[in-house]
Amino acid sequence: MPVAKSFVTTISHPLAELLSMLDAAPEPHIILDADYRIIGANSAYRKQIANGEGVIGRNCFQVSCQHTQPCDRSGEACPLGRCLASGRRERVLHLRHTANGDEYRNIELTPIRDGGGEIRYFVEKLELQPVAERSGARQLIGASKRFGQMMDLASRVAKADAVVLLEGESGTGKELVAQAIHQMSRRAKRPFVAVDCSGIPENLFESELFGHERGAFTGAVAARVGLVEAANGGTLFLDEVGEIPLAMQVKLLRLLETSAYRRVGSSEPRRADIRVISATHRSLREMVAAGSFRADLYYRLNIFPIEVPALRERLDDLPALVAALLARVAPGRSLQLSAAAMKELSAYAFPGNVRELRNLLERASLISDGEVIGVEHLPAEVCGVGPVARAFADEPDLAGQLEGHRGSRKKLAQALGISERTLYRRLKALAESRSSPNCHGSDIEG
Repeated sequence: MPVAKSFVTTISHPLAELLSMLDAAPEPHIILDADYRIIGANSAYRKQIANGEGVIGRNCFQVSCQHTQPCDRSGEACPLGRCLASGRRERVLHLRHTANGDEYRNIELTPIRDGGGEIRYFVEKLELQPVAERSGARQLIGASKRFGQMMDLASRVAKADAVVLLEGESGTGKELVAQAIHQMSRRAKRPFVAVDCSGIPENLFESELFGHERGAFTGAVAARVGLVEAANGGTLFLDEVGEIPLAMQVKLLRLLETSAYRRVGSSEPRRADIRVISATHRSLREMVAAGSFRADLYYRLNIFPIEVPALRERLDDLPALVAALLARVAPGRSLQLSAAAMKELSAYAFPGNVRELRNLLERASLISDGEVIGVEHLPAEVCGVGPVARAFADEPDLAGQLEGHRGSRKKLAQALGISERTLYRRLKALAESRSSPNCHGSDIEG
């Protein structure tokens, strides 16, 4: 295979052979030196990353990341620095803002040593990580540190078939995270089957999951394929896995350990080629201690846990989420939030998380006749700190501080001399009371 012309500058013969091999790879690859200089790039990199421009001699952080200095000085992790420190292959996840929206790129760096064992060069591979549904209707949105940490874990486990447990409060988007893992996996072109474990009656659970044969029970007039069989080759997502009846938990454990199951009414074993992702808003560990969840199943599901952060833990993502959700709930309108309305949302605890934000914005869009959603269009529990002071009516010495506070939740907790968790618990109780007259909006359903 001939070596591309852009490869040959300053490259020794062995590296030229390596670049010739990399030129056939579909993913973008470059070879760097320890000073971040690109000394070779394959065709995919030149087309997908550099847009056909020359890259030899330029710095990788300039071309790949559009930074003026190394990534670790620009707010992102630098794989080259990590690779030099560890002497091993390193990978990081970077967020890029493009004309097509936010994109996550997995950057993997492998050191190349000389005859004396010293690291001389690095091979860098870049992969686009798809995080949207195939329909494009819903997408994970976020650029905050907490969101990035979650996405880094998701991208790491996606390439393997390891069982994943997503933990997080209701409304945080755990199913979207599961879909993102599926889309980044080798099973992306196969089915993604979601099972709401809380919505299946206990007496029908086994039939729904594993299917049944004709005549297996009263009303089984025909054989039926179960959800496990429907997901064959793809991903089975068990939402609210803590709601699975105890009698079914041992059968799910057997499926996870042996990939085998039987339809109801059949003695013939079947095999399932599936990847299992489960999710829960409950503490499975506490359920194990209480005897309502099998310990062996918990340890089998908890191989790779990922915490999906609450919205209040990533409020930096609020403006982007608001813009995306407004476009979804009010298509055809150029709706936006006023600065005052955004300030109120930024100070709210969001006990219902992103789901609550979506419901809130949909209702506000219906109330607002113009193109701007103001404070007067927001629900009562969101607006102002006056209601917060009333929630602390049993602590009159703190009321004055609460009425005048306009800072972050952390600063508010510090001013009150309580923990953020205590403050959030009281704010949540307030939101559930839905009794404030400060705003003109109605209550929202969580």
